[in-house]
Amino acid sequence: MPISYNCPHCGKQFSVAEQYAGQTGPCAACGKPITIPGAVGGYAYKPQPSSGGSGGLAVVAVVLVVLLVFCGLGGLALLLPAVQAAREAARRTQSMNNMKQLGLALHSYHDKYNSFPPAVVTDASGKPLYSGRVLLLPFMEQQNLYDAFNKDEAWDSANNLAISQSSVKTFMDPSSADVSPGKTDYLFVTGKGTVFEAGATTSFGTITDGTSNTLLMIEAKSAGVHWAEPRDFDLSQPSPLPPGNHPNINIVLLGDGSVRSINKTLSPQLLHQLGTKNGGEPASLP
Repeated sequence: MPISYNCPHCGKQFSVAEQYAGQTGPCAACGKPITIPGAVGGYAYKPQPSSGGSGGLAVVAVVLVVLLVFCGLGGLALLLPAVQAAREAARRTQSMNNMKQLGLALHSYHDKYNSFPPAVVTDASGKPLYSGRVLLLPFMEQQNLYDAFNKDEAWDSANNLAISQSSVKTFMDPSSADVSPGKTDYLFVTGKGTVFEAGATTSFGTITDGTSNTLLMIEAKSAGVHWAEPRDFDLSQPSPLPPGNHPNINIVLLGDGSVRSINKTLSPQLLHQLGTKNGGEPASLP
């Protein structure tokens, strides 16, 4: 039957199997040497010098048994998922903060130019050059990166490729498994009727569906998209949410600068309605 005893140094109470009676090892609480009492009789304190061989194994066994009894295997099994959940919650919070920074940059750009930036910057012939995310750099404390970028050339030109591969943490979701240089997890919502419709200029006054009901950006697994690359989430037609970096949700940025998480169960129809700026639908996030 188990032997119950108290440490004579710190007073902590422990219980171990009877087979460990008479063995000596450090207290699991205070670390001072204790000797497990016999199954019958009082407690006997017999500090002994350490020795090699099997004696060391016996001490380790005593400590392990005490720790398992003291903490419990069940507690450890419950603790690990809780730690993992806490880490994911922290990463999700950081991702939402990144999206808020992008929202502030978009609003600052609008304040300066009286419109939102295009999702894709083109040359005179309409050929795509680079993403509108490049235009946000000065409003994200990345002026040096913006100045180094050649705005007359494509994002992957010989002059721009090394710059496009610079990692900008604000563009990176901390839960993403893709840590390749220059990647982004935050995409503009593009397509006909959206704030970032190709060839259209959008100001706050043209978002008649309401800024709090209109999507600007969405978090998605990058699939190799660079922040300078003119590739985004096309919502021209109703479609499901893209794969995300967080369990069961995608993080989105709305026109008023607020950041929300939306559940994977959101219907393609409602997602499309939220993507348009003046469709007249009475759509709002649940």
